[in-house]
Amino acid sequence: MEVPVGFLANLWSFISFFPFFLLLFTLGLLKAAIIGPIVVAIVVVGNSAVIIGLWPAHFIWTYYCVARSKRLGLVLKVLALVLLPVPSVLWPCLGIVASVLGGIGYALFAPLIATFEAKGKNFTEKIFHCFADGCWSTIKGSCIVVLDLIDFCFHSYFSYMDELVAQIPAEEKPMEIKVSKLPSCLLVCLIGVAADVPLITAVALWKSPYMLFKGWKRLLEDLIGREGPFLETVCVPFAALAIILWPLAVVGAVMGAIVSSFFLGLYSGVVVHQEDSLCLGLAFVISVVSLFDEYVNDLLYLKEGSCLPRPNYSRDMSSGSVRSKLDDSRDNELRNGNECSITSKLERDGSFTSKLVSEGSRTLKWAIQQYKPMQVWDWLFKSCEVNGRILIHDGLINLKDIGECILTGDCKKLGVKLPAWSILQCLLRSAKSNSSGLMISDDVELTRRNGPKDKVFEWFIGPLLIMKEQIKALQLHENEENCLKDLLMRGKNYKPEEWDKTCFPSTDNVRRAQLQAIIRRLQGLVASISRIPTFRRRFRNLVKVLYLEALQDSASADRMGGILEPRYGNGNGSSIQRDETQNRATEYSTNNTVDIV
Repeated sequence: MEVPVGFLANLWSFISFFPFFLLLFTLGLLKAAIIGPIVVAIVVVGNSAVIIGLWPAHFIWTYYCVARSKRLGLVLKVLALVLLPVPSVLWPCLGIVASVLGGIGYALFAPLIATFEAKGKNFTEKIFHCFADGCWSTIKGSCIVVLDLIDFCFHSYFSYMDELVAQIPAEEKPMEIKVSKLPSCLLVCLIGVAADVPLITAVALWKSPYMLFKGWKRLLEDLIGREGPFLETVCVPFAALAIILWPLAVVGAVMGAIVSSFFLGLYSGVVVHQEDSLCLGLAFVISVVSLFDEYVNDLLYLKEGSCLPRPNYSRDMSSGSVRSKLDDSRDNELRNGNECSITSKLERDGSFTSKLVSEGSRTLKWAIQQYKPMQVWDWLFKSCEVNGRILIHDGLINLKDIGECILTGDCKKLGVKLPAWSILQCLLRSAKSNSSGLMISDDVELTRRNGPKDKVFEWFIGPLLIMKEQIKALQLHENEENCLKDLLMRGKNYKPEEWDKTCFPSTDNVRRAQLQAIIRRLQGLVASISRIPTFRRRFRNLVKVLYLEALQDSASADRMGGILEPRYGNGNGSSIQRDETQNRATEYSTNNTVDIV
């Protein structure tokens, strides 16, 4: 489409669009008013029933697991048992309140956004979609929210507790705190909460007008000038909607700062314990306000740094500020040719003509090149589906594995090893291509610059980049790479001697131990990811697809007169169990066909 050029053209584009925007906005609010009560009722009633119904089991089981855990020392265990009633009582209260607020927000914004999206899509019946879109999908989405909470309460919670009570290696020491440090830690925690909560709240309130007016200025520039992410027509309604709802974002940011200030104040007690110094804990209470102020300035593109005092709160900290450390790291990356560092260096040196041009250019570039969390999430499951089909044909996954996952919910092999192998293939491909990031496909490279800025995915991608460099340093041969698939899917990979009678060609125990450490760390990372409710819901759909693939593979082997390894057994019992598994897979197909991200 052609972008209006000139002030008059921009002004006419804005004036002609405004009545149309009001019509869509009113229609979205009307749909939200009709289906909103239903959505809120489903979310609140469903989540409340799950939280309250499972609360006694969670309370008792948490106490039992903490008491049995070998990972906690005696003093820390006693302290945890004494303080455990506080979060146990707060959990149902906060969960229900969050369900009410989240249900209201979802019931309001989902139909509203769907109305604007229907206008921008290439539908032949746009009027119908403007009225219909966002109604039934929002109701189904509210049901999936409840299902995700059920997955978390039934699967993720008990998985965390199993990890807590698991045996620890002999060389690993349990977490412990010294009794002599407890009084000073508790004292500094009280001082930190009393001081940091009002100070951080004051800083957030002081900077909130800047956030409000700078956000409005930026959104109006994008809407009228049609720049940045609002270059296309489909995005213009969202710009206008964002202008109206921007004050809510500012209020949410201030509330988030107030909530986080409690945890920042409590963290001062951790500093006291780590540094074994009451003075350094008090220094952190003062410094954290300056750190928060500097973070807000960076977020709002205000003057770098902070005028507030920042004493050193760690013996490992240099005399310079955290900003100096960040600048040093950026300069090091600049010498290594990192693209992100070049951009940040140019911004600091004032190489751009103005700050507005810098922000606009970055916004436009990120809108085109930055990958979203769900894109990475989708890639992972698509990769698991492709590799799952290959592993079925290779005999490394059979009907028994899939049947156990469907019938009993035991998906340790499929749920951990299959994604781990898919990610390992990505790491091998990235190491071979000398990529600075991760080659998630032949033409898509995921780096720190274009990767999701979500903290969860930064925690996920960071270790993968380290493992990629470790694999690159090992310089694996092709026959070693081919053997890793069989070793990862069938072996335990705890000791180098386990690979003695396998296909792995190298006899170097150091090389074997390094590869096994990478595999174990990768499986641990996937095990943590599998606790996300969205993962479990989408993985059930994946298991259904793999089950149908395994059935087809088994039927092909029957027709060819081959020996069927994936049989459950002999006689009538095997066919009965297979029928039961197929019925269960059909139920998953019926109940889990919609994925809400």
